[in-house]
Amino acid sequence: DVLSTARQEGLDEGRAEGLTIGRAEGRAEGRAEGRAEGRAEGLAEGLDKGQKKKALDVARNLKSMGLSTEMIAKATGLTECEIMKLGE
Repeated sequence: DVLSTARQEGLDEGRAEGLTIGRAEGRAEGRAEGRAEGRAEGLAEGLDKGQKKKALDVARNLKSMGLSTEMIAKATGLTECEIMKLGE
């Protein structure tokens, strides 16, 4: 009957609209989460690189002052191998 058909058409339209809106919201949320993760990872990576550069700079200075490789390693957290490569 007509009422049943109209009701079914309304349900179908509602589902289609709900799916469209849900997908759009899901994509937007996914993008936002992805950006936030990317920023956090980039910041962490940048901080790590900066800390490593600072340790290498300090090691160079300590090495120029005549400190032993072992002492520099203890002071900077670098490996003795990394410190020995500074002179190369």
